[in-house]
Amino acid sequence: MDTIENELHEPILQSKRPAPETVSSELEDTLSNTEISKFSRLKSGTWIELKTLFRLAAPAVVVYLLNNVTSMSTQIFCGHLGNLELAAASLGNNGIQIFAYGLMLGMGSAVETLCGQAYGAHKFEMLGVYLQRSMILLMCTGVLVMFIYIFSKPLLLALGESSSIASAAAIFVYGLIPQIFAYAANFPIQKFLQAQSIVAPSSYISAATLVVHLLLSWIVIYKLGWGLLGAALMLSFSWWIIVIAQFVYILVSDRCKYTWNGLSWQAFSGLWDFLKLSTASAIMLCLETWYYQILVLIAGLLQDAEIALDALSICMTVSGWVYMVSVGFNAAASVRVSNELGAGHPKSAAFSVVIVTLSSSVIANSLPSLPYLSYSMESNPFCLEWLSAVDGKHLLRTLTWGVTTLLVSHWVQYLALNSTLELRAFGLG
Repeated sequence: MDTIENELHEPILQSKRPAPETVSSELEDTLSNTEISKFSRLKSGTWIELKTLFRLAAPAVVVYLLNNVTSMSTQIFCGHLGNLELAAASLGNNGIQIFAYGLMLGMGSAVETLCGQAYGAHKFEMLGVYLQRSMILLMCTGVLVMFIYIFSKPLLLALGESSSIASAAAIFVYGLIPQIFAYAANFPIQKFLQAQSIVAPSSYISAATLVVHLLLSWIVIYKLGWGLLGAALMLSFSWWIIVIAQFVYILVSDRCKYTWNGLSWQAFSGLWDFLKLSTASAIMLCLETWYYQILVLIAGLLQDAEIALDALSICMTVSGWVYMVSVGFNAAASVRVSNELGAGHPKSAAFSVVIVTLSSSVIANSLPSLPYLSYSMESNPFCLEWLSAVDGKHLLRTLTWGVTTLLVSHWVQYLALNSTLELRAFGLG
């Protein structure tokens, strides 16, 4: 970790090119002002932090929700092909693909931490270097993950999944192989932008991509008849649209002129230290996503595997919205803490952890009402088309309660752990 520590600590408080201050000291000044009462400091600090936090969190949540809807729409298209196709898409998307998603998002979170600290300290040129380092490591990791996709059928059969579902799921997973490398590029780019509080462009890009995805998926699946493979390929293609559009924004936007200086050989130095930090972030997030992956794999072992996976597909869609909100808040919390640490505002960093944890707790307590959506789903003709069996309604209701409870139980833990780890990295936790 010596390389990263040297880059962050030695020259980090001085920028090599003139630029205006990017991280406001208003919160730090408020918390340090002893001329007013403690209550007044906390009241003013809370208002300042909430405004900043939600200004970052709202667009970030929109981005993750839109990306989730893109994947969800693919499963909906597959559901109209038949119960087997929906079961295969559910198993492939939530049983196999979620492993790559959690791994890549977790490893990409290292960019969020380091770029946030460097940006707060005005060492803007290091953001582009960290971005490139992360992409190099994630692309190499993607090559290894690709073999899991290639051998997905024998792996699913070894886990006890039925032959018909495993074969169909494998076809779907083959089409998701390009998506692995889109993840490897997207998450570092996304974190690179979020570290600079640039979140709105990503939401616009995701919204436009969703429209294109729906149109092209309809053409490829129904008009061209490419079925499961076509659905998966279009999902991969849509993710690459997001990657290319975001990178073009970095190249042409004036907001990134200090942070992106082009390709650099410096990106190939310090890879081992960067890998250790990325791995620690990945393990934390993978432990969260593997809960749901195991749930999907177990559902495929039930007696009526197709019905179970179909019902679980709808439940994971509802619960996925909850999870994407938590990921968006996590991104905002990470940016706030790392920016304040980089700017030399320890009180603001610690206060940000407290506020985001309390905010997430309030939101988490309101989320258990989501399972009641399953009752309205039961009378929805669109959902009934998926749940043709009599026991499907009960299964849908039960699984929604279980999955949502699991998501809520890890919400506060996930946010608090991520922010606390950043504070401990600087000896403040």
